[in-house]
Amino acid sequence: MDKLKELYKVYTGSECTKCEPIPGAGSNRKYYRLSCEKGKSMIGVQGTSRDENHAFCYLSKQFAQSKLPVPQVYAVSEDGLYYLQDDLGDTTLFDALKAGRDAGGRYTSHEKELLRRTISALPDIQIRGGRHIDFSHCYPQASMDTTNVLFDLNYFKYCFLKATGVDFHELKLEASFQLMSRDIANIPSNSFMYRDFQARNVMLDAEGNPHFIDFQGGKRGPIYYDVASFIWHARSGYPEPLKEKMLLSYLDALREYVEVDETAFRAQLHRFVLFRSLQVLGAYGFRGLVEQKAKFVIGIPAAISALKDFLEIPLDGYPYLMEVLKKMVAVLMVAVLMMTLCCACSQK
Repeated sequence: MDKLKELYKVYTGSECTKCEPIPGAGSNRKYYRLSCEKGKSMIGVQGTSRDENHAFCYLSKQFAQSKLPVPQVYAVSEDGLYYLQDDLGDTTLFDALKAGRDAGGRYTSHEKELLRRTISALPDIQIRGGRHIDFSHCYPQASMDTTNVLFDLNYFKYCFLKATGVDFHELKLEASFQLMSRDIANIPSNSFMYRDFQARNVMLDAEGNPHFIDFQGGKRGPIYYDVASFIWHARSGYPEPLKEKMLLSYLDALREYVEVDETAFRAQLHRFVLFRSLQVLGAYGFRGLVEQKAKFVIGIPAAISALKDFLEIPLDGYPYLMEVLKKMVAVLMVAVLMMTLCCACSQK
């Protein structure tokens, strides 16, 4: 915190009189709101990786030059572990959609418009934003490749699947993972893959316009991943008609940049919805079951329910993986039901 105060003073010429911690998400980065008596407030970031910090600062500069709504980075410490950026306020898209989630996915027309604006801006980041990026600055790697995909699939296997106790054949599952990794990595791409495009990483200004943060994990990769991440985000509980409207809004915006074969796009997207679902379960397993962070644990039932719905639509090419996932979902849905009944009984 002291390093950020020093950086603030050097940049603004004024003493920082207020420094408040801001709750973070799943990473080890720490965020603070810094201000002085007369100067504007800024967000101070304390990271643990110089390379990760550099990736964010570099990408922020490139996106700003492409006129994209991202926070400006004002100053970076000499050791690269601290930096100051725009204060975009406290309202995330996730916060703005709380009423719709609490209503069981019954989103108002205003909430739907916020979603439309956000998903329609995604191609700007992916295509226009990606045009002038030197992907060698990305962290931890320049492009999505088979190693990257296998890491996420094995993340799911070791941090979630094994914890369920579901029996499976290691070599058969590995064969499915190898095939999926090749299918995903072999998709030609020169666009920017945000990597964690979700409502928590979208800040809204007073007019409801989206601004984008936490893109430091982005890299060159297929555009389908971000679409799957946003529209099929399990905890958001978007109903199917709303998902379809968001997808059509995205495709309309994408056509401003490239020709779109909608049938082929949807086929590829289906594969990425599965891949993203497994990656999320791996993260929930590690952050929730291993690190015991409650907000990740409570997301598991929704993620399992979303996966159950997904498995109702056949995905060719990975029969053994589909078999294991159906077995896992069946076991966990029973467990969730038992937990619900226990909670209901205890409240009587």
